[in-house]
Amino acid sequence: MRKSKIAGIIIAAVSSSAFSAASLANDPTMSNFGYDYFEARVGVSPVTYGVGFSTSIHPNAHIRAEIDTEFESDYDVSTAIGFHAPVNNWADVYGELGMRTVKQRGRFNHDTEFGVEVNLGLRQWLSPQLEVGGEIGHLSIQDDEDIFGSVYARFHATELFSIGSQMRFNDVYGDQFMFTTRFKY
Repeated sequence: MRKSKIAGIIIAAVSSSAFSAASLANDPTMSNFGYDYFEARVGVSPVTYGVGFSTSIHPNAHIRAEIDTEFESDYDVSTAIGFHAPVNNWADVYGELGMRTVKQRGRFNHDTEFGVEVNLGLRQWLSPQLEVGGEIGHLSIQDDEDIFGSVYARFHATELFSIGSQMRFNDVYGDQFMFTTRFKY
């Protein structure tokens, strides 16, 4: 009887360690996406110029600030706090809650208006140097409620520099194609 109890305890211990090792092997690890960067971009149709900045404030949280303009007494400023988490070894999911400030011809009587932005996105490595992603979001300014989105591809030329293209849908400047450069720090 005593030998069977000892054998039961040993089997339980071995199976417990085997299950924990299997679960550790399946746990996602942080992917190699950087949330510490400075970005410059140029939009096409309409032509806009913009800069962006993001920095990590926690291993799974970041803050972001962006501004875009046509240089015609207009701007689109976004500041947000967000989370990011691995989906697997090659993908991250992220979400942000932010404030959006817009001044634009033909909208809001050309006044500056403030609103709230919420978005959710996904980033994925296709190869060691090629990243793709997309996001969908909701923007509420005054009585306007808009759903916006974007898809992008980014080529990481070096560890600290990348170039990319992005298509924005239903954003403040409408549907717009953008060229971007990112400098990681």
